[in-house]
Amino acid sequence: MSTIEIRHIVFDIGKVLIHYDPQIPYRRLIPDQAERDWFFANVCTHDWNVEQDRGRSWEEAESLLIECHPEREDHIRAFRRHWHEMVPHAYTETVMLLESLVAEERDVTMLTNFASDTFREALKRFPLLALPRGVTVSGDVGLIKPDIEIYRTHAQTFGLDPAATLFIDDSMANVEGARTAGWQAVHFADAQKLRADLAAHGVHLARLERRAAL
Repeated sequence: MSTIEIRHIVFDIGKVLIHYDPQIPYRRLIPDQAERDWFFANVCTHDWNVEQDRGRSWEEAESLLIECHPEREDHIRAFRRHWHEMVPHAYTETVMLLESLVAEERDVTMLTNFASDTFREALKRFPLLALPRGVTVSGDVGLIKPDIEIYRTHAQTFGLDPAATLFIDDSMANVEGARTAGWQAVHFADAQKLRADLAAHGVHLARLERRAAL
């Protein structure tokens, strides 16, 4: 492990701080699993959704798909209409780590692939997203992870020293992107592993350690 002191900690959001699963509303809207799998593989695909994270409007995104799949218009429009169901809760234990880092006055920011409008909706629903010093939202800057430019943009915006920055993301591709940008980075699996990864990088949470000792 690097001996450089970690001075900046950067969190991803989806599947790290809050749960995200687009299947949730569609289990009701398209009950048949085979049909639902086809829909996500051929209509509202991951690659299609990523373009909203890059900044494309939902109106354009929906129009493109409806032109190709007019018989699926209701299901296509349902993706944005029922987006709130896809983010049902925060991960309590990870949020505790975030809160402890902020309480101990660590420099914490967030870097997320998120459409601009859905991020603002999430910010209203999950006040924890306002705890860090700031956030770079991919839809706002027109860049997405793991593009190296979004890491550079975030570091420049918040005055981070890349070598002294620890990034946390559930996507290995995004972790590797951060490392390419000169950051230190860990792959998120759960809060227990994250706490161990923080400690391995010299980031010890005294607040939680005191609580555990009580």
